[in-house]
Amino acid sequence: MEYVEPVAGIANCLGTPVCKYLQYHRKMNDNVRNFKRMRDELNCKMEDIELQLKAELLRPLGKIPKKGVENWLKDVKEMIKEAQVVENKVRNGRYLCRACNSKLVEEKTREMEGFLDKAPNASEGLAMDGPSAGLPLPTSELVGEEAVRNEIWACLMQEEVSKIGVWGMGGVGKSTIMKHIHNDLLKEKRFERVVWVTISKEFNIVKLQNDIASALNGQMPEEANKVRRAAVLSEMLKRAGKHVLILDDVWSEVSLEEIGIPKPSSSNGYKLVLTTRVEQVCKSMGCKVIKVKPLSEEEALILFLSEVGPNIVQNQTLMPTFKLVVKECAGLPLTIVVIAGTLRGEDEPLIWKNTLRELKERIGKVKEGEDKVIESLKVSFNHLKDEKMKHCFLHCALYPEDFQIGKDGLIECWIEEGFIDDISTRQEMKDKGHVILKKLEDNCLLENVSSERVKMHDAVRDMALSITRMNPRYMIQAGFQLEELPEKEQWSPDIEKVSLMYNSISEISIDVLPTKCLLLTTLLLQENPIKKISVSFFTNMPCLSVLNLSSTKIKSLPDSISELKNLTTLLLRGCQELRYLPCLLMLQELKNLDLSWTRIEEVPEGMDMLIKLRYLELVAPTLKEIPAGLLPKLVHLQHLGFHEGNEKTSLKAEEMEPLKKLECFTRSFEDINEFNKFISSMQQSKKNLIKYSLQVGLANFLHRRDKGVTIGGVQNWEGELIMHPIEIQELNIINCDYLRNLVDDNSSFKNAIDLRVCRIWWCEGIECVVSLSSFASSSAHPFQSLEMLDLRDLPKLSALIMKDAGIGSATTSTLAPSATFSLLKEITIVECSSMKTLLPHWLLPNLQNLEEISVSHCDEVVEILGAATSEVEEKGSDALIKFHLPKLRKLLFQDLPNLKSICSKSGVMVSDSLQLIQVVYCDKLKRIPPFVPLVGNGQPFAYAPPSLTIGSDTEWWESLEWDDHPNFKNVLRFDSFCG
Repeated sequence: MEYVEPVAGIANCLGTPVCKYLQYHRKMNDNVRNFKRMRDELNCKMEDIELQLKAELLRPLGKIPKKGVENWLKDVKEMIKEAQVVENKVRNGRYLCRACNSKLVEEKTREMEGFLDKAPNASEGLAMDGPSAGLPLPTSELVGEEAVRNEIWACLMQEEVSKIGVWGMGGVGKSTIMKHIHNDLLKEKRFERVVWVTISKEFNIVKLQNDIASALNGQMPEEANKVRRAAVLSEMLKRAGKHVLILDDVWSEVSLEEIGIPKPSSSNGYKLVLTTRVEQVCKSMGCKVIKVKPLSEEEALILFLSEVGPNIVQNQTLMPTFKLVVKECAGLPLTIVVIAGTLRGEDEPLIWKNTLRELKERIGKVKEGEDKVIESLKVSFNHLKDEKMKHCFLHCALYPEDFQIGKDGLIECWIEEGFIDDISTRQEMKDKGHVILKKLEDNCLLENVSSERVKMHDAVRDMALSITRMNPRYMIQAGFQLEELPEKEQWSPDIEKVSLMYNSISEISIDVLPTKCLLLTTLLLQENPIKKISVSFFTNMPCLSVLNLSSTKIKSLPDSISELKNLTTLLLRGCQELRYLPCLLMLQELKNLDLSWTRIEEVPEGMDMLIKLRYLELVAPTLKEIPAGLLPKLVHLQHLGFHEGNEKTSLKAEEMEPLKKLECFTRSFEDINEFNKFISSMQQSKKNLIKYSLQVGLANFLHRRDKGVTIGGVQNWEGELIMHPIEIQELNIINCDYLRNLVDDNSSFKNAIDLRVCRIWWCEGIECVVSLSSFASSSAHPFQSLEMLDLRDLPKLSALIMKDAGIGSATTSTLAPSATFSLLKEITIVECSSMKTLLPHWLLPNLQNLEEISVSHCDEVVEILGAATSEVEEKGSDALIKFHLPKLRKLLFQDLPNLKSICSKSGVMVSDSLQLIQVVYCDKLKRIPPFVPLVGNGQPFAYAPPSLTIGSDTEWWESLEWDDHPNFKNVLRFDSFCG
């Protein structure tokens, strides 16, 4: 029988011409490599779309996935399963079946490529718009400005006023006022859309069109001509209905027709508001002109005192000086806030008097209003006592205007530039970077956009640019839409730092440069479509230390790069065409080398001599081999990342042993045994990595936490212990069908006490998440730190916790350990077709921190919160049962055809925090449970938590039954956004 399969395989191929048969035979290895690459790309694309779709669905009032997106995801999941079958067949196939298997692999690769080509475009939106007119903008508290704010609001409410121009000098508060009005418009809901777009000084029509389209969740056609693009944008804005478009920081007149902005009028209800420093811009565009004037002396003093610190305000001896300082600030909120922030908490009178004297001297030297702003802001810059901190601030000016700068990336740049002292560990350097960042934010020299990003106010950036034109000498033309390098005259011999990032430069020639750039230390060329660099371009840059060519289109670097003996940082991340690097032997000072997501096939020659390397990224899927013995020579490495694409790049665990300083590690493993060996060696050597991202198998996941492991597509692990770092914070299990549960009495995962995020996707064997034979006797508290649990496509999953997997769910007499799920904030359940009750009543005491429950496409789910059978029997079927979830904010349900209740018929929910119940395609759900306050008796059946909205289609809302509590409907808000 062992010959039946290969003989049958040959018979199937007999219809294929012999030449073709031999070709398939020879191409087997290539076909398998292409197959794996395409499968991985499709898998990554699917995961990206899943995550992006989830992000869209969690926006205020939610969204509904587009049907095409849902269908694509469903079909791709089936395709990936089919691909797994093909891979197993090829792996176990006999030599005589080689050609037939090669043909099968090639055909399946083409199918997957077709799915990849048809992937939904995330930039066009993966979900249908909900009712939200937009998202509120972060802003600071306004002091004064009531009159002008009311005037702008009144104009917006008047039909006859369709275009409003808000003007005033830099730092007077135009944008801040408009952000408040933007947020007020969202609250009032008088317009269907409120769109905010910043233009900035370097106006670019294509960027503006893209930004407006993006704000509308749309996408502009890239290759279309300007007439076509304008037509597309115009149609988008018309579909947005009655809207307000706010263009912030307009420097010159713009043609609405050329951009594609429909002419606002009383008939269509559109409104256009622009902010500008130039009054003529308002007039030339036919706007109702509103001037923002400086604050009065009284308002300015109130703002100053609110920023300078409460302990200082009480110091009456300083008050006369305060008033004089405020007077010099000329009523400009930005200047007042920056000066107050610079000296917040300072109670030394001499320092305040010196600040006053410096302000007078600087402002007295200039006449123009804008120049006075710049000079007054320089006082704050001069108060930065640390010279390196000043350089950190000036570095932020290298980015384009209004650019939102990633905090972590910015700190990495400061480290590369040497602005942060060389401390023993990289983490300590990062910590110091965050301290500097916080100081600059506290001084109001940088604006905190979010937990991850900062930006420079345009007036503060103007101040920084004025400094960089003097000493040190910078040339900054970032985001200028340049197609060529600046003219030769602009490259002065004493220039130190050049930023040409985010332009359209495609070729670099030496012709434009001066004979020598002897002092040039930093050259930033990232995000340019550079394809070619002149052979001798780097010849006359002896001091060049930092070179960033990330996200360019170069295929090879010129040999002259080998002459940069002082180069410490070479960044080539995302250069997807790069295949070759010259010898790096002479770059003895190199500390940072990033080759991630390039197409290099070999490690650059001479890399074993770069003994000062501290940061090395080799996450390049095309890399064929990491030479044995290379890494042990790089003993100073603190950060290491590489991709294990095939057995040649397999890194033995013992090669990591000499890397005593390693703090951050990224690696993918194809083999579970090597993964286990690596973890074992880490534990034996007591090496405590501060951050790691480890991938095992096929999955490729971007970890959001510092310590993450993803295991994907690895089968037949039954009985094999999967070792893992105890301090793991994020765990993703993808497409591992052998797994029946994640945690049981024998599982090492029950000791993952720091785990914050857990995802289990596409695992056909999973029956429960936690399975413990005896909770009472177990000392383990699995998932005691877990904050997010995401379960998808688990057809056999019937419960989160079972007493024994496959026997039945736990009962009230068998409670979960008290710490299990005690910090859980978010549960997401998608396509788990065996689950009937999501959260049993006995588990609720563990879920007192739960904030969000999202359930979709679970055909068998009947109820979300289930009452214990014993409690129903004890109290009777009509007895009041309370479900305590005090922090619950969102309940999101979609495509649950058998969902009948959120909780039992006699149940009430105890929660004051619920904000949203979203119901989509849950036709059998006919009852919304009433709520009782957390404290006091109140009127339990006429009560709803503050701000609670029920979101669904009108037909479903009208079908709800209110017989038990007829008054309850009147205290709920309904918002239809499904039809």
